[in-house]
Amino acid sequence: MTLDLSKFQATGQETCFHDRHIQPQIYTGLNGRNWRLKDYEARGGYQAVRKVLALDGAGMSPEQVIAEVKASGLRGRGGAGFPTGLKWSFMPRALPVQKYLVCNSDEGEPGTCKDRDILNYNPHIVIEGMIIAAWAMGISVGYNYIHGEIFEVYDRFEEALEEARAAGYLGNNILGSAHSFQLHAHHGFGAYICGEETALIESIEGKKGQPRFKPPFPASFGIYGKPTTINNTETFAAVPWIINNGGQAYLECGKPNNGGTKIFSMVGDVERPGNYEVPMGTPFATLLELAGGVKGGKKLKAVIPGGSSSPVLPAEIMMACTMDYDAISKAGSMLGSGAVIVMDDSRCMVKSLLRLSYFYAHESCGQCTPCREGTGWLWRLVNRIEHGQGRAEDLDLLDNVAENIMGRTICALGDAAAMPVRAMIKHYRHEFVHHIEHKTCMVPAYV
Repeated sequence: MTLDLSKFQATGQETCFHDRHIQPQIYTGLNGRNWRLKDYEARGGYQAVRKVLALDGAGMSPEQVIAEVKASGLRGRGGAGFPTGLKWSFMPRALPVQKYLVCNSDEGEPGTCKDRDILNYNPHIVIEGMIIAAWAMGISVGYNYIHGEIFEVYDRFEEALEEARAAGYLGNNILGSAHSFQLHAHHGFGAYICGEETALIESIEGKKGQPRFKPPFPASFGIYGKPTTINNTETFAAVPWIINNGGQAYLECGKPNNGGTKIFSMVGDVERPGNYEVPMGTPFATLLELAGGVKGGKKLKAVIPGGSSSPVLPAEIMMACTMDYDAISKAGSMLGSGAVIVMDDSRCMVKSLLRLSYFYAHESCGQCTPCREGTGWLWRLVNRIEHGQGRAEDLDLLDNVAENIMGRTICALGDAAAMPVRAMIKHYRHEFVHHIEHKTCMVPAYV
């Protein structure tokens, strides 16, 4: 697959399949204007809702909606990459109990900044996607759980909800149809752990945000013990385009098993940091070029391709990769949330790992002993190496501690702390050895 880069250079954006391209410079000066309901409707907004609810044609049954989403190859855009249509099919639609739908906008993964921009610049596309998902699963109540540190985005979404309610898109008997759906914004409190779906559920219920044991899974025991489906913000934002254009068309935007487009947050040592929406399967080299290349003309050293919890990959591996779940997994990392952390050759990997280790030790909820004790242990070991007090046996100890955290916790935060450690030692062991033997960094240009 090739992209016409002249289009990018001329307009600063690529083909916008979902009407939600959010590269920051595109919207400079437009904030507060183009996100309104009237602007969204002028771009064809809420036509997918009308199509599904038989307000503009024959309508679509819940089974047909789920079939289209399955055909699209849409996978969860929050990190796990689970097939969205399959997840929707788990909901016991015919069960005569209250069911819940949740949008996970608790975007706390370091390096990730896509969901907040979707909600800020195009909130109605998320609302429309949730209305359609609720119809498909027989759900009448939904929540958008919004990260606690982005107050302006929460306020923006509340305004969009008011517009949608006033226009009849939310509430009882939407636009005169038989479908009723109440949607509420829920403000989180900035805890990283609440991005885990069961911790998020606990938080919505007013409890401390700590993960639950699974099973039971949310589809059978979620909010207040009722069936619940949770998807990421970007996932819901893809749904209207799929309904309007068909699942097959969306699949063809990407590649097999990796349908559609994906927003990547290009951060770190790049000339033009920002969010870029490109077809799944786009070469990393192309994405890097869109972001202006490595900042200051320096040499690319490493990339963390899916947010800080995914394993780092050396430059030579990343430059041969395409940006999709399967290719990144084969290379030894994860696509994750789509935060692409670019690191140039002035970066010390020991210093970088120290910062990551501190973050996960700080954000551990403390429920599981391997995570509560292990993340702090990892940080202390790396801190010792960074400050010239490391010992030769520390590297094997780091790897051993990380190995004993992985797979032994209720949620994936333990894995998220352990995987970067093991990957850094695997690919950049020589830098750690230099710190231990010479009590100083081998990258003197580090700033």
